Amino acid sequence: MHEADAVRSLAALAQALRLRLFRVLVVAGAEGLTPGALVEQLAVPGNTLSFHLKELTHAGLVTQERQGRNLVYRASFNMMNDLLSYLTENCCEGSACVTTGTKATSRC
Repeated sequence: MHEADAVRSLAALAQALRLRLFRVLVVAGAEGLTPGALVEQLAVPGNTLSFHLKELTHAGLVTQERQGRNLVYRASFNMMNDLLSYLTENCCEGSACVTTGTKATSRC
């Protein structure tokens, strides 16, 4: 992942509704959800949902597929994993980071 891709993804997630929307799609898994199901779960107007789905799609975090008359939206797990890897690739020189006690420091 390139820095510009990471910035675009993080910027898309830096809005409360988009973050909730992405998390709902992550929970839905490979089946994804239709806009109607998303409107129902998130209790937002359809036009608001559409705007935020467009932003997440533009960032590569969400994909859409037409199934008959419906659109199905899914979290892009590849992009999510790429972003997480990018954010942690230099952490603890490749070893798992562990927090020590109640302090927010990490031990490698």
